[in-house]
Amino acid sequence: MEETRREEILEAALRVFAERGFRGTSIDAVAERAGLTRQGVLHYFPSKKKLFMALLRFREKLNREHLEGHDDKDDWPGMLAAAVAYDHTYPCLAQVHSVMLAEGVTGAAPAQQYLHDHYETMQALMIAQLTERYGERLPSGLSPRAAARAMLAMLDGMQQQWLLDGEQDDYPEIMRDVLSVLLGSTPV
Repeated sequence: MEETRREEILEAALRVFAERGFRGTSIDAVAERAGLTRQGVLHYFPSKKKLFMALLRFREKLNREHLEGHDDKDDWPGMLAAAVAYDHTYPCLAQVHSVMLAEGVTGAAPAQQYLHDHYETMQALMIAQLTERYGERLPSGLSPRAAARAMLAMLDGMQQQWLLDGEQDDYPEIMRDVLSVLLGSTPV
């Protein structure tokens, strides 16, 4: 029951933070959306900052769980296209990430530190995996560091374009094709 209630609060918070951002969100608004009192939310998350950080970990957990179902771990273009497609089925994930990016750029805590740590971790992980697979140069000629940075930038940029133009549904395919060129592999 405790874990179920926490997830219900996080689901409500996901929608409120996506709509209002960190600065515009209040514990009261999350409580109202979750059908709880302010104290009910504070019982699980003692501050707005702790709720926000739990929400970011929740978002990562949802994305990780989705990608665990991806059959071919060596098909990076397909795997990242699947991540984009998943965000399209759950738009609040993309929205809260975009709001966090905007607030991180303006120096809003805790978004800025979270983003710094997130990108540092993701980039290091991608560089290590690309280096292990390709060595110092990918078939495209890029270094693993350049490819990792380009992939992260493209993921964020594609997400922004999709949020601005929700009618486009071919972003996962575009992602797969461009990453295939970036990595120097044939599109699947």
